[in-house]
Amino acid sequence: MFLSRGASSLCSYRRPGLWPSFGLRCLSTKPHDPLRILFCGSDDFSIASLQALHAEHVKQPDRLASIDVVCRPGKRVGRGLKQIREVPIKAAATKLSLPVHEIDTFRGWQPPVFPDGPINLIVAVSFGLFVPPRILNGAKYGGLNVHPSLLPDFRGPAPLHHTLLAGRTKTGVTLQTLHLQHFDRGAILAQTPSPGFDIPNPNTCTVPELLGIVSPKGADILVEGIRQGLFVPPVKDAGWYSAKDEDLIHAVKIKPEARHIDWATWTSADISRRHRVLGPLWSKSLVFDEPSGPVPTFQQKRVILTEFDEVQPMKGADAFALVPGLPFIDGEHTVKADSGKGVYVFTKDGKLIKIHQMKVEGQANADALRAALKARMVGSRTFPSHDVPFAPFHNPLC
Repeated sequence: MFLSRGASSLCSYRRPGLWPSFGLRCLSTKPHDPLRILFCGSDDFSIASLQALHAEHVKQPDRLASIDVVCRPGKRVGRGLKQIREVPIKAAATKLSLPVHEIDTFRGWQPPVFPDGPINLIVAVSFGLFVPPRILNGAKYGGLNVHPSLLPDFRGPAPLHHTLLAGRTKTGVTLQTLHLQHFDRGAILAQTPSPGFDIPNPNTCTVPELLGIVSPKGADILVEGIRQGLFVPPVKDAGWYSAKDEDLIHAVKIKPEARHIDWATWTSADISRRHRVLGPLWSKSLVFDEPSGPVPTFQQKRVILTEFDEVQPMKGADAFALVPGLPFIDGEHTVKADSGKGVYVFTKDGKLIKIHQMKVEGQANADALRAALKARMVGSRTFPSHDVPFAPFHNPLC
């Protein structure tokens, strides 16, 4: 039943992990007008929240009257930019028969107006664009955002990546208001109780796996917050996460440089974790140019390490451990592409990594030794010792 004035007692079941206590309890619900929501989203995390909101709309259309979806336009990709990659939430919204508005900027754009009135609540989940004050101030109840971390920890656009990179074993979700000037600076309306819920298998967990865990929890906290009317002024900041400021991490956008191996400082564990969380890592190597004179010349190429693992140290390779990031081959006097030998490199903490597959700039992904020989990363000189090193490097694999 729609509540027009006063407060009402709402009995509901609290799902574990979202609220300070759980079980059947009665909570006060703030009254509000029927909600006409403008939902701004993009990816699977936002799709879960949209689907949960739509289910709530079907159950209680008198309280949640309508949902319009805003997303970014599709981008041209592929060779010749002939293909268009649509934002995933567009297909999800279309399947739910919800109106979709594709915009790349809010400049000059106006939200829809209905016979019953204008949009009165903005919900932005993993959207990417900043919702400007003009749009927020035009909505009676402002805006809401779901964030997959225990704010203010991991504030920023890549909380899942940074949570795993930091080696955290617990995480949470937060429901906050949309701030008029900044991302992730709104009032915290609800939050997973500290210290958060467990991340299953934190030493092997990937971003897609963590996304599958936090997405339904984010959807739950959003719907529960709307049921309780937490967005109705005056809002109450319910944040209770109390980490020291120096322990908080800013989850900045992941850029290609984050996958650039720093052999001088990264340990084997650092390399393994970044490969698991961010995808294939890369370095730069000097390779031989085509012979043009008595003095060899080199050019620098990017090398992507697509498959590798840590192995036990080899006898006679200790000298290479003195220079982290200097690749070498376990070989004999002559190195051949079909010799079955491997490409190895030591890390900062003295661990030995065997590179199975790699992609040298301008070539296809291939067996590491074949790729090294084809790219002329190996010198023509032969060695009577156990190991055959690569050609000189500009800050080895830097």
